[in-house]
Amino acid sequence: MKRSDRKIFFFDLDGTLLTSKKDISPRTMNALKKFTDAGNYFCINTGRAIDSAKAVYRELGLDFKGSFLCGCNGTEIYSVDEEKYIYKTGVPLELVPVILELADKFGIHCHTYNETHIVSPTDGECIQFYRRVIKTPLIVTKDVVKELTSPPPKMIAIELHNKVKQENFRKALAEIVGDRLTLLYSNPYYLEIFPKEAGKGSAVKRLADILDVPLENTYAAGDEENDISMLEAAGVGVAMLNAKDAVKKVCDIVTTCDNDHDGLADIILGAI
Repeated sequence: MKRSDRKIFFFDLDGTLLTSKKDISPRTMNALKKFTDAGNYFCINTGRAIDSAKAVYRELGLDFKGSFLCGCNGTEIYSVDEEKYIYKTGVPLELVPVILELADKFGIHCHTYNETHIVSPTDGECIQFYRRVIKTPLIVTKDVVKELTSPPPKMIAIELHNKVKQENFRKALAEIVGDRLTLLYSNPYYLEIFPKEAGKGSAVKRLADILDVPLENTYAAGDEENDISMLEAAGVGVAMLNAKDAVKKVCDIVTTCDNDHDGLADIILGAI
């Protein structure tokens, strides 16, 4: 098969590829196997860090040739087969303390990541809520920058109770960082902070270019507003039945079933 004939399917995890029990149903798993056995590429495109995406990949028993992981909203691309990063960018180190100080001023929890750990200035309700699903080890330190040997892939600001306060923080941060960073809600509680040149949509274009796959041969599936750039960038954007209305509006296809009832299985098979 010529490389230009191959396809890439990009998947968000929660609410999309994963059921509410955080697994993949047998029918959807079988569809993925047929898709990749045909020589196509499988890619998880998530807001989670790469180590968390790797853990999910392993825990689910995924073992598809031609698998890639796009983490932290497109700031990192990892080849599972080659066991190496093929792209990486990050929040400029000089902006990290600026963001943390502003978050502290607004009373907003904010943390970041190094190669192996979540790095947080505090250990409270917000970080514990976050780590219910994200099992990455945690470093708690007042000197966050000291734990960073390179620009972190992203930062995340979490507020569980006061949306107005979080939105005021977002607006204040936007005035400081200008067009250097993207500030995007991945759910009602999480404000993702990452480089402007990244994003899930940029990851679609970047990996397609690296693999020499035409954009029209790319598929993407998601359910939340931080998936929109990915769905718009792909040749075929697929919204889950359980997706937000704003997500459905930008997609070519809306599944007839939700993520708990094999919504993606027929779409994956149809893409072969």
